[in-house]
Amino acid sequence: MQKLTFEEKIYTYHIDFVGHVNNIIYIQWMENGRMRLLEAMGIPPTDLAAEEGIVPILSETNIQYKKPFFLSSSAKIELWISKLNNASAIMEFRFLNELDELCASGQQKGLFINRKTMRPARLNVKHREAFEKFLIID
Repeated sequence: MQKLTFEEKIYTYHIDFVGHVNNIIYIQWMENGRMRLLEAMGIPPTDLAAEEGIVPILSETNIQYKKPFFLSSSAKIELWISKLNNASAIMEFRFLNELDELCASGQQKGLFINRKTMRPARLNVKHREAFEKFLIID
């Protein structure tokens, strides 16, 4: 299958008092990645909520930091699905610097819920097929 790859610029407001990218920025990059992934799948989250009453939520986030990013750097981010269940998925992230060195990796568990009941909502066949395009099982 395939990975979604995109780049994030590093701005001065991303830098903390230590002089490197603040930890919270990685979570923001993950959010950007999830939105890009859903759009690449043809499942914009606003359409999903409006048309089907289903919203994506997160139940878990983990990040392992290896090397810092600095203001003069840029971040290349790779994203794919490593596990797909009936109503949830695990997304994998790799954060690479301009030298293609691994600076961090992360995982997030996402869940689709019914907006009215706030209970898990199973992926329909169309959505499951869209997710499977980015499913890479190690």
